[in-house]
Amino acid sequence: MCGRFTLTVDADTIHDAFPWLDVPANLTPRYNIAPTQPVAVVPNNGKNHLDAFVWGLIPTWAKDPSIGNKLINARGETLAEKPSFRSAYKRRRCLILADGFYEWVRQPGQKAKTPHYIQLESKEPFAFAGLWEIWHAPDGSEVYSTTIITTEPNDLIAKLHNRMPVILPPAAYEQWLDPAEQPADKLQPLIRPYPAAEMMHYPVSPLVNSPFNDVPETIQPAA
Repeated sequence: MCGRFTLTVDADTIHDAFPWLDVPANLTPRYNIAPTQPVAVVPNNGKNHLDAFVWGLIPTWAKDPSIGNKLINARGETLAEKPSFRSAYKRRRCLILADGFYEWVRQPGQKAKTPHYIQLESKEPFAFAGLWEIWHAPDGSEVYSTTIITTEPNDLIAKLHNRMPVILPPAAYEQWLDPAEQPADKLQPLIRPYPAAEMMHYPVSPLVNSPFNDVPETIQPAA
């Protein structure tokens, strides 16, 4: 599962990592992104523009948008089967930009879980594999929403959790963002754990437990 993440870098740093991407200049650093909040998304609409979508997928057929609260993650192994995801998997894929994410670990003899912050060793921004949808509200407005795809953990993340978000390598961006419909068998090889040797983690303050604490202290190593 991926329930919180960060995008703390500025527009120039994002552009260095994604030179083909049109990035708004007025990005605000985010240290504790939580479900139902806007997230930085690159949809496969051919525009290569960084947009803001709501985190929590609302299927087009949903009668109530609150279903998105339960669809913040999509299990990679069953994307082609689940009604909530199978159409988007074929047609509406996206990158969700991040530079770190959190997982919580229960230590032996302790009641409270300890949050850990996970990054690439390079500390560079990266992209989760995501899906997106447009939901048409009864009042005629449109809600653009997204979900993060998860997979089995690599050896590093397995010490923290039994799932991890799919982090796509840059070589996969072109295929993932292709606006054309793609069959699941062509996409499924991309749904795999990111190499453990290229990642790191460390414990952080329980400040991150509250989504209201969107501050730099949430990513500082715990004392």
